[in-house]
Amino acid sequence: MPRLHLDKPGDYPLAHQVIPIRVYLAVFSALLVLTALTVWVAFHHLGDPWNDVVAITIAVTKATLVVLFFMHVKYSTAMVRLTVIAAILFLLTLFGITGSDYWARRVPAIRVQQTTYGVRE
Repeated sequence: MPRLHLDKPGDYPLAHQVIPIRVYLAVFSALLVLTALTVWVAFHHLGDPWNDVVAITIAVTKATLVVLFFMHVKYSTAMVRLTVIAAILFLLTLFGITGSDYWARRVPAIRVQQTTYGVRE
Protein backbone atom coordinates (compact mmCIF):
# COMPACT_ATOMS: atom_id res chain seq x y z
CA MET A 1 0.00 0.00 0.00
CA PRO A 2 1.56 3.34 -1.02
CA ARG A 3 2.06 6.01 1.57
CA LEU A 4 0.77 9.53 1.06
CA HIS A 5 3.44 12.20 1.03
CA LEU A 6 1.78 15.44 2.05
CA ASP A 7 4.70 17.84 2.09
CA LYS A 8 3.32 20.93 0.35
CA PRO A 9 0.67 23.24 1.88
CA GLY A 10 -1.72 22.55 -1.01
CA ASP A 11 -1.62 18.81 -0.34
CA TYR A 12 -3.95 19.05 2.65
CA PRO A 13 -7.43 19.30 1.13
CA LEU A 14 -9.25 19.97 4.41
CA ALA A 15 -6.69 22.32 5.93
CA HIS A 16 -7.73 25.88 6.70
CA GLN A 17 -5.98 28.99 5.51
CA VAL A 18 -3.89 30.56 8.26
CA ILE A 19 -4.79 34.22 8.43
CA PRO A 20 -2.42 36.60 10.20
CA ILE A 21 -3.66 38.53 13.21
CA ARG A 22 -2.91 41.84 11.48
CA VAL A 23 -5.59 41.06 8.87
CA TYR A 24 -8.18 40.56 11.60
CA LEU A 25 -7.06 43.75 13.35
CA ALA A 26 -7.24 45.70 10.08
CA VAL A 27 -10.76 44.43 9.36
CA PHE A 28 -11.80 45.16 12.95
CA SER A 29 -10.40 48.68 12.67
CA ALA A 30 -12.25 49.21 9.39
CA LEU A 31 -15.48 48.03 11.04
CA LEU A 32 -14.95 50.47 13.92
CA VAL A 33 -14.33 53.36 11.51
CA LEU A 34 -17.42 52.45 9.47
CA THR A 35 -19.49 52.25 12.67
CA ALA A 36 -18.30 55.71 13.71
CA LEU A 37 -19.14 56.96 10.21
CA THR A 38 -22.62 55.46 10.55
CA VAL A 39 -23.16 57.33 13.82
CA TRP A 40 -21.88 60.56 12.27
CA VAL A 41 -24.21 60.20 9.28
CA ALA A 42 -27.16 59.51 11.59
CA PHE A 43 -26.73 62.88 13.32
CA HIS A 44 -26.23 64.96 10.14
CA HIS A 45 -28.78 65.80 7.49
CA LEU A 46 -27.30 65.09 4.04
CA GLY A 47 -30.42 65.73 2.01
CA ASP A 48 -33.59 63.82 1.32
CA PRO A 49 -32.39 60.47 -0.11
CA TRP A 50 -28.72 60.66 0.83
CA ASN A 51 -28.88 59.66 4.48
CA ASP A 52 -30.51 56.37 3.54
CA VAL A 53 -28.16 55.76 0.60
CA VAL A 54 -25.04 56.40 2.68
CA ALA A 55 -26.32 54.30 5.61
CA ILE A 56 -27.17 51.35 3.36
CA THR A 57 -23.81 51.62 1.57
CA ILE A 58 -21.95 51.55 4.89
CA ALA A 59 -24.05 48.61 6.12
CA VAL A 60 -23.40 46.59 2.94
CA THR A 61 -19.67 47.34 3.19
CA LYS A 62 -19.58 46.19 6.82
CA ALA A 63 -21.55 43.03 6.01
CA THR A 64 -19.20 42.26 3.13
CA LEU A 65 -16.15 42.59 5.39
CA VAL A 66 -17.71 40.29 7.99
CA VAL A 67 -18.68 37.66 5.42
CA LEU A 68 -15.33 37.71 3.61
CA PHE A 69 -12.97 37.71 6.57
CA PHE A 70 -14.72 36.58 9.76
CA MET A 71 -16.75 33.89 7.99
CA HIS A 72 -13.67 32.91 5.90
CA VAL A 73 -15.50 33.07 2.57
CA LYS A 74 -12.53 34.80 0.95
CA TYR A 75 -10.28 31.80 1.55
CA SER A 76 -12.86 29.05 1.06
CA THR A 77 -13.72 26.84 -1.88
CA ALA A 78 -15.67 27.85 -4.95
CA MET A 79 -18.72 25.93 -3.74
CA VAL A 80 -18.94 28.04 -0.57
CA ARG A 81 -18.59 31.24 -2.60
CA LEU A 82 -21.30 30.03 -4.98
CA THR A 83 -23.59 29.31 -2.05
CA VAL A 84 -23.07 32.80 -0.61
CA ILE A 85 -23.69 34.41 -4.01
CA ALA A 86 -26.85 32.33 -4.47
CA ALA A 87 -28.12 33.38 -1.03
CA ILE A 88 -27.49 37.05 -1.82
CA LEU A 89 -29.26 36.76 -5.18
CA PHE A 90 -32.21 35.02 -3.50
CA LEU A 91 -32.42 37.82 -0.91
CA LEU A 92 -32.31 40.47 -3.65
CA THR A 93 -35.05 38.61 -5.52
CA LEU A 94 -37.25 38.66 -2.41
CA PHE A 95 -36.56 42.39 -1.97
CA GLY A 96 -37.44 42.94 -5.63
CA ILE A 97 -40.72 41.03 -5.37
CA THR A 98 -41.67 42.94 -2.24
CA GLY A 99 -40.67 46.26 -3.81
CA SER A 100 -42.61 45.57 -6.99
CA ASP A 101 -45.74 44.92 -4.95
CA TYR A 102 -45.17 48.11 -2.99
CA TRP A 103 -44.49 50.24 -6.08
CA ALA A 104 -47.43 48.79 -8.04
CA ARG A 105 -50.01 49.98 -5.53
CA ARG A 106 -51.65 53.32 -6.05
CA VAL A 107 -52.03 55.64 -3.13
CA PRO A 108 -55.72 56.50 -2.87
CA ALA A 109 -56.47 60.18 -2.82
CA ILE A 110 -58.01 61.14 0.49
CA ARG A 111 -60.53 63.87 -0.03
CA VAL A 112 -62.18 65.62 2.81
CA GLN A 113 -65.69 66.55 1.82
CA GLN A 114 -67.72 69.18 3.53
CA THR A 115 -70.86 67.81 5.01
CA THR A 116 -74.00 69.42 6.28
CA TYR A 117 -74.22 67.16 9.29
CA GLY A 118 -74.47 68.88 12.57
CA VAL A 119 -72.88 67.73 15.77
CA ARG A 120 -75.33 66.82 18.52
CA GLU A 121 -74.47 67.65 22.04
